[in-house]
Amino acid sequence: MNQLLKAAVAAFYRLLEVVMVLCMVVMLVMVFGNVMLRLFFNSGIDLSEEMPRFAFVWLTFLGAIVGLHRRAHLGVDMVVRALPLLGRKICWGLSQAIMLVCAGYILYGTWLQHEIIAGNASPVAQISTLWVYGVSYVTGTAIGIICIANLIRLSLGLVEEHELIDVNEEGMSEVQEIEHELADQAAHKGAAR
Repeated sequence: MNQLLKAAVAAFYRLLEVVMVLCMVVMLVMVFGNVMLRLFFNSGIDLSEEMPRFAFVWLTFLGAIVGLHRRAHLGVDMVVRALPLLGRKICWGLSQAIMLVCAGYILYGTWLQHEIIAGNASPVAQISTLWVYGVSYVTGTAIGIICIANLIRLSLGLVEEHELIDVNEEGMSEVQEIEHELADQAAHKGAAR
């Protein structure tokens, strides 16, 4: 059951990444195509003004989910690194609780605006703007689930010490993996003696 759940979670994040890539492709192709049409043929495609904007909204909201999952959001860890382990756990728990509240506000705000959003059509494509801004339902729900799972893990004592610092500097994940491997090797050598 646990392996099935892990596979489903991995598939969900892979799907989000595929949709994000598709959004980037739509943005690139439509904007570049429209620029070329305007430069060389003095014309353009009206839809290419609107669809890249919608793709950017989806890219941003889905990127927030993937970023939280990977712990890749920006943060300041100077104070947290100076705290003892209990202080780090308290700060991490507070940050997860605050993000959970924010995810709740995203869901609640989208629900309050649902009728207005669903009733409006985009100017060019004439599709319901719920197809554009409804992604906040997905984002609020996913971020809420991630934060609840993290809070449950924290209360059960399943959060590792390296997870308590939510800042991952570029290239530092490889360094941390090497440090963990070296520590494991040292532990195995010490146990063998």
